[in-house]
Amino acid sequence: MTTTPVTFGLIGAGAIGAFHAESLARRIPEARLAAVADPRLEAAKLLATSLDVPRATSDPFEVFADPDIDAVVITTPPQFHTDLIEAAAETGKAVFCEKPMALTLADADRAITATAKAGVALQVGFNRRYDGGFRAGHDLVTSGGIGRPQLLRSLTRDPELSDPARVPAWGIFLETLIHDFDTLNWLNPGARATEVYATADALVRPDWRDRGLLDTALVHVRYDNGAMATAEASFQAVYGYDVRGEVFGSEGMATMGDIRPSTMTAYGAHGVRSDSVRRNVDLFHDAYTAQLTEFARCVRSGTPLQTTGEDARFALAIALAAIQSVRTGQTVRLDSLEQQ
Repeated sequence: MTTTPVTFGLIGAGAIGAFHAESLARRIPEARLAAVADPRLEAAKLLATSLDVPRATSDPFEVFADPDIDAVVITTPPQFHTDLIEAAAETGKAVFCEKPMALTLADADRAITATAKAGVALQVGFNRRYDGGFRAGHDLVTSGGIGRPQLLRSLTRDPELSDPARVPAWGIFLETLIHDFDTLNWLNPGARATEVYATADALVRPDWRDRGLLDTALVHVRYDNGAMATAEASFQAVYGYDVRGEVFGSEGMATMGDIRPSTMTAYGAHGVRSDSVRRNVDLFHDAYTAQLTEFARCVRSGTPLQTTGEDARFALAIALAAIQSVRTGQTVRLDSLEQQ
């Protein structure tokens, strides 16, 4: 029995948008990519042509208005996410949005409310939940295999800071560490973060410090089940793209993540060597694809999503608390953000 694929429109033809477009067009049988939208019409046309997608436009609202499109994938810059989610929901489209879903809690609530009111799915792109190693670690924790979580750790180290001018204000928290915040929440199931202390600096490019660059950060998070967590990020790890997680519990420990593309290690006269991954779409190639595969299946079947707008809001709250902590030098309680 053949299932009719979910018809998608892509909003945003940048690097991650292009990867998701290829997944929808070539790697996910449950999906069909019917349109690409980007303000740079030539970029939309180039991507659409390369994947034999029939339609390219500079106007995302043309995609939203198409009754034959079931769902959209939003990969634009973050400041546009909430308005696009809201507009897509109003036309009955299910929404997959890259992180962060919003830049304020009020906008996060607006996105969640819009999709709930329209009765459409909203999933946010936290790809580590779909990585085999991270998933196995999560399952071990939820099964009680390491006892009660006590110490958690998540880190992201990018391989190179090539252009500091392209790093947005507070991007290390809102666009990089937000993955780690979601990972920590996910690896500590049933718990809620209560307070955050963060420190950050320009250690990779100190010459950009006076222009507001933050390229290195460390965040301490306390949870209501007593667990303590750290999240750290650097924009330059010369040895490769490094993403890892750890949960230490009362009865054991789980570790996740490896920068190596394979388990092969070379031993020779000059020592021991392993190759390393340099791009996110290589390290998480299968996870990026799996999250969209699950999204398409849930849209078609109506089954609940594993990653929701509420999950994205929880991660955003930690990011915003971290920003406030860096600004003030103080520990920030998350409940104080709800009162602002």
